[in-house]
Amino acid sequence: MPDSDTGAPPRVVLVTAAALAVALAVAVAVFAVTQRSSSDDVGPLPLVPVPAPFAASPGCTTLLGAMPAELTSNGKSLKVRELAAPAPPATVAWGADDPLVLRCGLNRPPELTPTAALRLVNGVQWLQVPGEGASTWYVVDREVYAALTVPDSAGTGPLQTISDTVAAKLPAKPLKF
Repeated sequence: MPDSDTGAPPRVVLVTAAALAVALAVAVAVFAVTQRSSSDDVGPLPLVPVPAPFAASPGCTTLLGAMPAELTSNGKSLKVRELAAPAPPATVAWGADDPLVLRCGLNRPPELTPTAALRLVNGVQWLQVPGEGASTWYVVDREVYAALTVPDSAGTGPLQTISDTVAAKLPAKPLKF
């Protein structure tokens, strides 16, 4: 029995259109997955060296050995990032875009004065030094000075996690001005 003319496109056209739509959806999904995995592999992070005369101290060795392999910032997982050679001593970084960087064994920050505003985070005293697009937070009440540079886009999770690690591994010491 012949098909009656209903005004609908022929079945072969409908099947072809559906197959093309599915193929397009698969192509978009594959593209998204490959883009995500390539952004995770951004290569080593180049960092400029800063004076860290106490980078080889036992305190830095203890602290860096206890650092987590992953931090959470704004619900996003930030993995430890490889540092480009020559890597600064006693330094670790997390995240691909706007990485967080922890340096240990630094000199006393000049901003640390008796009137400096300190913040207590999970038992650790920090001195915040704001910068353009990021702030550097200095641990000021332990045997070594460490600095965590945090981009403005990061949440408070990394600072809390690092504070927990500092508090667990390095005993508090009186402030030195």
